[in-house]
Amino acid sequence: MRKDINTIMAETLAVLRKGGVILYPTDTVWGIGCDATNPEAVARVYEIKRRSDSKSLVLLSDSLDTVGRFVREIPDMAVSLVEVNDSPMTIIYPGAICGKAPEAGEKPVADRHFLAYNVVAEDGTVGIRVPMMEFCRNLVFKLGRPIVSTSANISGEPSPKSFAEIPQEIKDAVDYVVEPYLERESTGKASQIIKVGLKGEIEIIRP
Repeated sequence: MRKDINTIMAETLAVLRKGGVILYPTDTVWGIGCDATNPEAVARVYEIKRRSDSKSLVLLSDSLDTVGRFVREIPDMAVSLVEVNDSPMTIIYPGAICGKAPEAGEKPVADRHFLAYNVVAEDGTVGIRVPMMEFCRNLVFKLGRPIVSTSANISGEPSPKSFAEIPQEIKDAVDYVVEPYLERESTGKASQIIKVGLKGEIEIIRP
């Protein structure tokens, strides 16, 4: 018997709050996710994907208000893009507010007020999307901070368009798998990615 949405939400939140890693459908493709303010959880995501942690990760937010808590300033152009957008779009914002990387031998510390240092690009930018999927928006809203959303594939391999295409080793590596029937709200296509500067500069990273 499949779980109802309230049970799925409660179980997913419990895993995220404990620093766990989830496998879940988004408005685009299936994603591997965790609390974006927990550097140890983020490190596990990189490990599961076999991806270098020198690369940044896309995050999901429930609203621009939440985005504004984790970047120093939201460019006016970004606000305009979000307001007129009618398809999944990830915006790369300048000036991410993140914690410091630990010194050698130190254990990374999670602080819910700062993004994990290892989700942010070397230039201080961070990619965030307000998803066009109610489950994902509610998940972020209830958690109270952004979550990681990186495609559920081994680095360099194609992104899975459905649950059936996700490698078994990824399914086995995460702490919780969201009910596959929720993928009915996914497009199966990666989002557009646009980098926005504080003066309105726009760079299309992925059309």
